[in-house]
Amino acid sequence: MQTKRLKGKVALVTGASSGIGEATALALAAEGARVAIAARRVQRLNDLADRIRQGGGEALPITADVRDEAQATTMVERVLQDFERLDILLNIAGVGVAAPFQNTTTAEYRQMVEVNFLGLLYPIHAALPAMKAQGAGHIVIVSSGTGRYIHPSTVYSGTKHAASAMAESLRREIGKDWIRVTSIEPGAVRTEFTSHMRDEVRASVEQRLGDMVQLESEDVAAAILYAVTQPPHVNVNILTLYPTQQA
Repeated sequence: MQTKRLKGKVALVTGASSGIGEATALALAAEGARVAIAARRVQRLNDLADRIRQGGGEALPITADVRDEAQATTMVERVLQDFERLDILLNIAGVGVAAPFQNTTTAEYRQMVEVNFLGLLYPIHAALPAMKAQGAGHIVIVSSGTGRYIHPSTVYSGTKHAASAMAESLRREIGKDWIRVTSIEPGAVRTEFTSHMRDEVRASVEQRLGDMVQLESEDVAAAILYAVTQPPHVNVNILTLYPTQQA
């Protein structure tokens, strides 16, 4: 019988109500981690928690909006209160309007900056003291292939470049404390990502993708699982994965 590789570990997953976050929470729980799942959609979180428990895992649903510093801090505090430690922080919550600058509204600018960048910083800021006190930890940031190569989505690309740059700078800063930092940079993934865009933007993105076979959320979750199950002396720095057909 194979030993569960994350037995005894506590993980917190943001953006867990769907897509990559949901798939990652399930993958971590299957490997024995106790999983705190956070997002804004309460019913979806509760449904996911039930699925994890039915599979023999332990789940703690937390309603939180990572754009709000107080909520992000309370989210981390709740994990530490209930599970008494935090080993893996997975920053997966994200939004995007994959459009040129002149077809992106100022409200959309703010949302992307708040979720894709400030929504990373707030949970990390809250979690770092506990990880340093433990003498170990792992921070995973889901950026994007758009965060490494320039795509025609100016603001979204900018926020993801910022996320990738922050991840690398943070890795260099806190590696001495035995805290690892991994940036995951996927290309097109078949999720609800486009459903939150304006109709004209969604239609443009879907036309650009065409009939390309996209990545599945489980593909990205598998990459994350690879990174977080390496020995403590191994920091998987950056994992970039694209659909085979994506240019």
